[in-house]
Parts: sequence; C-alpha cells; structure tokens
Amino acid sequence: MTVIIYPALLTPEQSSNVSLVEVNTSIQTAKPLDVQPAIKFDIAQAAYASSGASKSEGKSKAINFFAMAMGALAGLVLFIYGVTRLSEGLEEIGTDRMKGFLSKCTTNRFAGVLTGVVATTVLESSSVTIIMVIAMVSAGVLTFVQSLGVVLGSNIGTAVGAQIISLNIEQYVPLLMFLGMLMLFIGKTKVQKNIGIILLGFGLMFYGLEAIDEAMKPFRNYQPFIDLMQTLGKNPLLGAVVGAIFTLIIQSSSATVAIVITLASSGLISLPAGVAIMLGAEVGTCADTLLATVGRGRSALRTGLFHFLFNLVSAILGIIFAPLLVQLVLAISGGAGVGRQVANAQIIFNLIGVVVVIIFLPTIARLLEKLVPDAKDERTLTPETVQSGR
Repeated sequence: MTVIIYPALLTPEQSSNVSLVEVNTSIQTAKPLDVQPAIKFDIAQAAYASSGASKSEGKSKAINFFAMAMGALAGLVLFIYGVTRLSEGLEEIGTDRMKGFLSKCTTNRFAGVLTGVVATTVLESSSVTIIMVIAMVSAGVLTFVQSLGVVLGSNIGTAVGAQIISLNIEQYVPLLMFLGMLMLFIGKTKVQKNIGIILLGFGLMFYGLEAIDEAMKPFRNYQPFIDLMQTLGKNPLLGAVVGAIFTLIIQSSSATVAIVITLASSGLISLPAGVAIMLGAEVGTCADTLLATVGRGRSALRTGLFHFLFNLVSAILGIIFAPLLVQLVLAISGGAGVGRQVANAQIIFNLIGVVVVIIFLPTIARLLEKLVPDAKDERTLTPETVQSGR
C-alpha cells in the first residue's frame, strides 16, 4: 500500500526539509500463508499542493487580449489627441511667422535645409511644414527650387522630435501639464492660452505613450510576439511595410516613431525591427503631402513628388543596407537604450540622405522640371521674380 502525503499537510518546518521519505513496516502473519506483505509509506513533496494552484498559475500566464487591446487603444487615442492639440497650438502661434521665416531664409539650398530643420522642430510635424511649403509654392511665395531644401530639412527636423521622445522626462510631464492648465484657464491673451494648449498636448502625448507601453507589457514574454519582432528584424522589407501601413492609418510618421521608441525602451521591440518600421514610416508620411498637391500648380506637384521620391528611394536603400545602419547606430550610441538607438538611427539615416542628395539638388530639380513641365498658361517662377514680388 502506498500513501502520498503532501507537505501542505505538514508543518512549515517539516515540509521545507522533506522531499522523499520511505517507511517500510513488515507485519508477520500466519506461517502457512508464507506471505510478508509490506506496507510502504511515501511522503513525496509535490510541485503544487493542489490542482487549483496549477490552474491559477495558468490563468496568471494567460494574456487578456481584449483588456490589452482596450488599454493600447485608449493610449493611442490619448497620444494622437495630445499630438493634435500640440500641433494646433504650435500652428496657431507659429504658422504666420513661419511663412515669413520660410520666404526670407531660403536664399540657397543649404539655407533651405536649415530653415526646414528649424520649422519642423518648432511645428513638431514634417507634414505641416511640407504642406505649408506646397501652399507657398502654389501661391508664388516660394519657387520650386527653393522648396527642395526645406523638404530635405524637414526630414531632419522630424528626427529631432524623436530625440526628445527618447529622453526619460516622464516624471516632469505632470508639472508641464499643470502649468499648461494654469495658462489655459488663467491666461488673458490668445498667445498665452495657445501656450497652455501646447503644454497640455505635450503632456497628453507622453501619457498616451505610457498607457500604450503599460498595455503592451504582457507581450514581453509572449513568444508569438517575440517571434514576430524577430521576423521584422530579419526581414526589413516586411517591417517597412508594417511601418508604412501604420503611418497611413494614423497619418503621422512622428507618432509611429514615437510609439516604436517607447516600446523599444521597454524591451518589446528590438533595434533591427525598430529601424525597419521607422524606414516604412518615412514612406507612409508622404500620403498627406501628395494629397496636398491636388488642385495646385505644377510647381507644387513637383515639390510633393520630390518629397515622395526622396523618401521612397532613401527607404529602399535603407532596407538594403539595414544591417550596416544597425551596426553604425550601435557603434555611435554606445551603451544607450534601444529606444535612444532607434531615435539615433532615424537622425543618422536622414542626415546621410540629405548630405548625399543636397549635392545633386540642382540636377534633380532640372529632371523633375522635365518630368513635370509647367502648363502653358502657368507663369514660371524664379528666385528673382519671387524676390521682386515681395
């Protein structure tokens, strides 16, 4: 006879020291039967005291996909709303000033690049900057050639925003939001209220990213998700497609990269996968700028086409040389976290693209003018005619 006694039935001192105890007792019976039955007691320590414990552990490991999806969706809504309010506040304050700044500081291609960097950093959106440039080209305030430098600079400017996202400033965000609330409700001028909206939008943006990060934490040990991220890292083209589609949906490459940086900082996305998604976001952001060219002149169309072709060709080359880009980022970033490495990858990628293209910018401009010639009834603008019209 075998009896199994679980340590849960013993005292704590006994259960901690007992793994297997065997007690053998022999009972002598009548001689004629010639039987010596043995009664054997096995006190075995089980892994769990009851089946209920194993069930509870199974429940703790299971992922509640609905709850996770709702948390991520709430964070995404909060993040996009914060970005929208931030952009609206910045546009309200800086759009008119920025138009004057763009028209005065694009005397050559190098000045145009610097102007695009400043404008996009201030407005926190490359799409806003480029759409503004397209409108100015259509209105004759800027020439097509002058606009190209600004378009290049806007790609660098959007990477500056990613650097800010990669900083660990979450603990200071409540202070900014409190100041924003005070300025929004106490401010007397429109500028003060817009500054309040900017601060509140900035804070909501970070809180949205935190909510997304918190909702996605169960995926850290979820093998299918880990395998997916490894696949995106090994196949940059697939990662770029994912990044482009997501950017098309939310209409913001800055938002896509910000989410990638946040998830990478918490260990959910590897550097190769983050770089691949970032490359796709560079292409996906061209959709709204191409839409902005609809119904405008040929010069504005050329500007939008240049933005699309530049980002597309850069992304294709980035996908081909993605392993080299990852190695370069690792060498430059040192011991920085993965989130900062993704931000560094974006700014390095855009800097390399701008440096290469700016040398051939006059040639590219002539090719685009041949590809999309001016209409017969459309007046061709030159820097001289724009300057004389101011």
